[in-house]
Amino acid sequence: MTNKNTPSSNKPFLLRPTGKDYLWGGRRLKDDFDKSLDMTPLAETWECSTHPDGPSVVASGEYKGMTLTEVLRLHPQYLGDRATHKANAPAQREMMDGQLPILIKLIDAKENLSVQVHPDDTYAAARENGSLGKTEMWYVLDAARDASLIYGFHHDMDKEQLRESLQNGTVEKYLQKVPVHKDDVFYIPAGTVHAIGAGALIAEIQQSSNLTYRMYDYERIDRTGRKRPLHIDKALDVVNLKGSNHPRQPMRILKYTRGCASEFLCRCKYFQVERLLLNTEQCRKMADIKSTVNTFQVLLCTGGCGVLYGESTVINFYKGDCIFLPADSIALKMHGKAQMLRVSC
Repeated sequence: MTNKNTPSSNKPFLLRPTGKDYLWGGRRLKDDFDKSLDMTPLAETWECSTHPDGPSVVASGEYKGMTLTEVLRLHPQYLGDRATHKANAPAQREMMDGQLPILIKLIDAKENLSVQVHPDDTYAAARENGSLGKTEMWYVLDAARDASLIYGFHHDMDKEQLRESLQNGTVEKYLQKVPVHKDDVFYIPAGTVHAIGAGALIAEIQQSSNLTYRMYDYERIDRTGRKRPLHIDKALDVVNLKGSNHPRQPMRILKYTRGCASEFLCRCKYFQVERLLLNTEQCRKMADIKSTVNTFQVLLCTGGCGVLYGESTVINFYKGDCIFLPADSIALKMHGKAQMLRVSC
């Protein structure tokens, strides 16, 4: 068994996710991404997580079978310098023992998700036992022809107007619906009212938090025959009542290196997300994977397959696989034809 005196190898490793069987989920994570979790529906897989509600487990290498949290407690240097600065309050910094500041999910919305909002760090620290808030980003992996999402309000609201509309079931007329298409990107700051619509398959990158204040749930009944609880008072405490501009897709510029192209999808104070297009089939040189700063990286394969090489390390990866790269990792190269999201702090 590895202990704290064991030298750190700083080698990458595969992760195995935790699943969630929320009532709005479907089968696409099993059918499209070969997720072999024994639950139906399979609404979400928490691909890279140290959150206690759904920790990831190491699936390759010397730490196989340990949770990612356990590995990071043994080797906090795997986080790098930048990740440890993401907690804003003393209580949050204490909670960072073995914890990533981010969480990465795959989401299959067979039906509409509830209309919801998340708190920011300040509110979460004060009201939710020092938890992180929840700012997130969605990358649309696939979408039905008529798929849409909810993003903010059409115009400015006030608390009493919003509370009344939630109580009488008329809130939908105030919500801004946005069509979604494959490859779209949406940034959702804490406080933004939002909901993923039916027919969307999404990769979500977020702060490591499970705080969701459900505002409206279409009067649905769960498997126990009950309506799911709402969190109206907390939602009204944190929701941004200003009307939202229609979200525009960010300008994206591909940068090419031999065997791989990359583009930034999102950069905020909590995380950075790039899309990688790996194609080394027509060149002999393998693509380099490196970071210019001392931080961990996570690779989520969203299509295709390939091989990650390093010193005494070979990882075959396929669509749906998630790989954790420690900060100051061994030198790594990739070969194959694949699409990936690269996430860091």
